[in-house]
Amino acid sequence: MSTDDVSRRTFMRTAGGTAAAVGGATAATGTAAGQEGGGGSVEPDWPSGANQNLGTYQDARGQDSVTVSVGAGDQGLAFDPSLLWVDPGTTVTWEWTGSGGAHNVQTVEDGGPASLDSGDPVDEEGYTYEYETSEEDAGITHYHCVPHTSVGMHGGLAVGEDIPTVDTGGGESSAVFVPDGARALTIATFIAMVSTLGLAFVFMKYGGTIAPDEA
Repeated sequence: MSTDDVSRRTFMRTAGGTAAAVGGATAATGTAAGQEGGGGSVEPDWPSGANQNLGTYQDARGQDSVTVSVGAGDQGLAFDPSLLWVDPGTTVTWEWTGSGGAHNVQTVEDGGPASLDSGDPVDEEGYTYEYETSEEDAGITHYHCVPHTSVGMHGGLAVGEDIPTVDTGGGESSAVFVPDGARALTIATFIAMVSTLGLAFVFMKYGGTIAPDEA
């Protein structure tokens, strides 16, 4: 066996080990990035109409009662929270702030299982409307204030666990968040792998010795 053959084999073992180490580092980086960005929470998949004013969201599961302000916001034209998730048996109380004019609470046509209806619009501060949810209300209900529906005074009520949800942990997309450090390491390892394989190609093609004028 020639010295060049030994040198080539030695080099290839070294290059192979380097490539494997680089691949392992890259895989570890991807795993760490996935773990850092993979955790998150879920939220009901609200109908687009229920979230017109992009209001506040509250997960009130586990609570016996919860209060929603009617006439919230700078102009008194919002529900707060406008998006609410509760268990069956929870009592939801809508309480009027007295701002924004006369309001009411009513399920939109074909808006869902809960039949919300506070009656005629009122503008009295402290006025309340109570609704105790039940198993029959399981799902997502879209409701609104009838006099102000055109300006986006809408809300959503989710009841129970058997409802469509979306993952909100890393935003609305399913892409995995990769930290800056992980991205940098991935780029560095990729460059190292390309360099190693390039040297292996030169070594295999031109032999184990590099002439002085090529160094």
